[in-house]
Amino acid sequence: MLTELLTALAHPSPRTRSAVGEDVFDGFLALPIGEQLRALEGDLARLQEHEIAAVVAALGAELRAPFIPIPGPQTAALNSLADELLFGGQAGGSKSYLLIGVAATRHKRSLILRRQSTELDGLIDDLVKMLGSAGYNTVNKEHRSGERSIKLGGMKDADDWQVFAGRARDLIGFDETGEFLENQVVSILAWLRSTDPLQRCRAIFASNPPRGAEGLWVLEWWAPWLDPAFPRPAQDGELRWFIFPGNKTRWVEGPGEYEVDGEFYTARSRTFIRARLTDNPFLSRDNKYLATLQNRPEPLRSQLLHGDFLAGREEDAWQVIPSDWIQAARLRWTPQRPAVPMTALGIDVAQGGADRTTLAARHGRWFAPVKAVDGVETPDGMSVATLGFGAMRDGCTVIIDLGGGWGGDAYGHMSRHLPEDAIVGYMGVNPSHQKSANGHEDFFNVRAQDWWRFREALDPFTGADIALPPDPELAAELAMPRRIPERKYIQIESNEQIRKRLGRSPDKAAAVVMCWAYGTERAAERHSPERLQTQANVGYASAKRRRH
Repeated sequence: MLTELLTALAHPSPRTRSAVGEDVFDGFLALPIGEQLRALEGDLARLQEHEIAAVVAALGAELRAPFIPIPGPQTAALNSLADELLFGGQAGGSKSYLLIGVAATRHKRSLILRRQSTELDGLIDDLVKMLGSAGYNTVNKEHRSGERSIKLGGMKDADDWQVFAGRARDLIGFDETGEFLENQVVSILAWLRSTDPLQRCRAIFASNPPRGAEGLWVLEWWAPWLDPAFPRPAQDGELRWFIFPGNKTRWVEGPGEYEVDGEFYTARSRTFIRARLTDNPFLSRDNKYLATLQNRPEPLRSQLLHGDFLAGREEDAWQVIPSDWIQAARLRWTPQRPAVPMTALGIDVAQGGADRTTLAARHGRWFAPVKAVDGVETPDGMSVATLGFGAMRDGCTVIIDLGGGWGGDAYGHMSRHLPEDAIVGYMGVNPSHQKSANGHEDFFNVRAQDWWRFREALDPFTGADIALPPDPELAAELAMPRRIPERKYIQIESNEQIRKRLGRSPDKAAAVVMCWAYGTERAAERHSPERLQTQANVGYASAKRRRH
């Protein structure tokens, strides 16, 4: 009852304020929440039973509300005007309860999601405790009361968002946001709408720091609050405006419409409000939960105890490239291109469909920002070749992925205008005849060889000091592939397996890996006075050109 009284006192009605006295509330609410609770305990201990009953009667309306937010960040989150709110940080900050409370008091059609439907038990318990079991359907995991509907669900697989598509929601909440795929979130938000002009629509993302590569997109979406390198940092609760052309956040100056490539986008707002264990009197009073968090291993300790979104993430034991190595390469990057000619241009081809044609260029060890174009904009080989010719510089080597046959037409167009030793038809399925740097391991195919070579180049102890652009999407893709265990050789899981976990094809990473695999020696040969003889390209025979 003490905590309920405390939260009720933080949101008193005018009648209650008048009865108790304005000065009492102003002084009481100026105290930190822990001191408020101790002060309330002391005051109640001195009251007679009939006096306690009078206090409860005075606060009757507040105590009967289905949800009374905890003073501080949870209240700020409830009242935030942001279209997309990230409420998160430390474990125990009452993030999940906020989702249920907002749905129960401010919205009519709510959808609250966990990545795994088997993890909904806590949300179900909170929902039934708050609104009662009478309106709860255990089969559909939905609570109905009058016009209000609160639906709970899970999205385990990349395409499970389709289960919830087609029904408008004015609140969509994501519990443990860092476990979701970006594509799942982007897709389901298409149904965030209402026909009621008076009903507000918003999305709330409740999360501890993401622990896997799948959640790196969270750092990009809320970069002004979470990325220390962001040029114009934002304060907790501050609104920042953005548009989302090409499924990528672009920060803008304020509300309104913005034109991008002939299309107009209406800006939406985001904010971040940090949740702390100390804000939650239900868990912080006896310090037992604090002790539990303090004794977790790193980096989980920093993630849950301090809400550190940049702390090291848990990695699969068979992850090909460690996330820390990728982050180190990003920190080496500067926007200033080095005084080195373009060495190579890798092109991963998508002709139509949902994938993207990506172009990765490097100048020695420095990679330029990867360019990505929707597949519908590159429907044929000529359009891909046009992009390639527009991007290449300094007689660099061009590497085009021929896997699946998509790049053959583009290769044919470009090879007619380039020296034979200046273009490579990349076939990752071809067998490899090389060994790992330690000389002990063979490769299943060329694709495994080149991914592993890139891993070796990123090794902070023996690598090549590669500088990668600060692109969270690229970082997530590079961290996603796994080595297949229990093989005598190094084999990397297929793109289809990666797509299933990532929610999209790792197009940017593929272009970067190809770009690193070729170019340096070939460029040196072409610019050498002696010009060494080169071998024929690997690729479709029909696409090869005879040397004149």
